[in-house]
Amino acid sequence: MNLKVNIRKVENHDLDFVYKAICELENEILDFKMFETIFNENISNPKNLYLIAENENEGLGFISFHTQNLLHHCGLVGEIQEFFIHQKYRCQGVGRLLINEILDFAQKNNLKSIEVTTNKKRVENVAIYENLGFTLSHNKFTIYK
Repeated sequence: MNLKVNIRKVENHDLDFVYKAICELENEILDFKMFETIFNENISNPKNLYLIAENENEGLGFISFHTQNLLHHCGLVGEIQEFFIHQKYRCQGVGRLLINEILDFAQKNNLKSIEVTTNKKRVENVAIYENLGFTLSHNKFTIYK
């Protein structure tokens, strides 16, 4: 990778980048005011880790990671909630840099596991996550209201 990438914690001024990334990821325009409220709540929660990958000119991608103590694990578990790399920076190692930061955080905080869920319509993500070291171990069921 010839790209000079800086990884840092997401800050309030990153709202627009993260909003546009999530809208692209979900292929819809989300309610900005509601998004902003949730964004501010999530980045201020010390149990969450939100990271942005950037070069000197622009944001390249970001990842959001939430942790919680779970009874069935008898300890702290982390879950990647959102993971986005801008189209023109995919397959250049940016995602791996973000995942490595999550792995370091997990090790330093003695997490029992790291989980990630991907929508079934994103078939290509299964291979990406397996390549990053994840194993397909669970099924997730959802009820939408």
